[in-house]
Amino acid sequence: MESERPDWLTDVVGVLETLNQGVVIADDCHRMIHANEIFLEMVDRTSDEISGRTATDFFPPEDLPFLNERIALGESTGHNRFEFYLPQKNGGRLPVVVSAKRVEDPDGREFSVITFTDISEQKRAENELREANKQLETRQREIEAELVLASRVQQSLAPKNLHWGDISVEAYYQPVRTIGGDFGLVIPDGVDYLNLMVCDVSGHGVSSALVANRIYTETMSQLGQSIGLAPMLRHLNHFVIHDIGSSVFFFTLAAARINRSARSLEFIGAGHPPGIVIRQGQPPILLESRSLVLGFLEDAVIGEATIEIPIQTGDRLMLYTDGLTDNFNSQNEMLGVDGLAEIVYETSTLALPEMKQRIIDRVTQYREGPATDDISLVLLEVS
Repeated sequence: MESERPDWLTDVVGVLETLNQGVVIADDCHRMIHANEIFLEMVDRTSDEISGRTATDFFPPEDLPFLNERIALGESTGHNRFEFYLPQKNGGRLPVVVSAKRVEDPDGREFSVITFTDISEQKRAENELREANKQLETRQREIEAELVLASRVQQSLAPKNLHWGDISVEAYYQPVRTIGGDFGLVIPDGVDYLNLMVCDVSGHGVSSALVANRIYTETMSQLGQSIGLAPMLRHLNHFVIHDIGSSVFFFTLAAARINRSARSLEFIGAGHPPGIVIRQGQPPILLESRSLVLGFLEDAVIGEATIEIPIQTGDRLMLYTDGLTDNFNSQNEMLGVDGLAEIVYETSTLALPEMKQRIIDRVTQYREGPATDDISLVLLEVS
């Protein structure tokens, strides 16, 4: 086979032999007249087995159309590079990148110098990556299904609309992600008392939602014992510090207890935006938090933690999380408590369901871009 190689190609072959590639030289009839040792190892054949034969002699019929197309392209352009495979004697297929270049000797005879780069490791890595991606996609679908279920569970804990004698309540909850760290509740206690609460756990997503759900469960347990609002907050603070025991999470809340027979409202807040009371003919009344953020300090809830005010027909109360106040417009101006209180006051003549929706719409219109925090809202009216 080597004797058929033109002498002038000796230098070309010498250069190519220094490369870690399989090399074949073919004449103008596509017959192989030289193959280096690397190529012979690739195909697991001897020089005698391939001498004078064309590449098409070794490929199965179904792959010949593509191979002939690439050969024709190389003949028309003088150079060709493509990804294919080398058929091995044992039936294997070695993935390679094929590069072919046409050259001409001094007598005008044409030859093709073809190199083969083994990419089996690359292909193996690609296959492993593809398999890993499939596993990730499967796990992603599982996580998404779990999040949908978690969202349904959390939505079941969202505050609910309620008609309780002469008191009506409209509630709203919207996490910024699939699940969030806000929760609210509207719970009657006997015939005279109605408990309202909104709570905001720091952060977003699964971890915040888990903490929020634990606090919700503990809150329901405390309300079931008809405990006072201030003792309840002290218990919740102690519970998070000692039972959950993470310095990563803190939470704020605002709660109100309506005494229907006494026509009074008891309010308590801990590091939370103030409750807003709307009374006909008066500017909004802000019920400020007297206690600190919960989950850090044992003495976060002070002795005189509650505020008590009388209620009368027509009064409205709104408890909410800072997903409503911490919104910025196109001038980077925050809506804040004052801006929200103005919206509440301006919409307070509407029916309660319309008022709730108008508040949400007005905040959305004010905000530049999508929401960045969970939103909870509880709106009460005494009729």
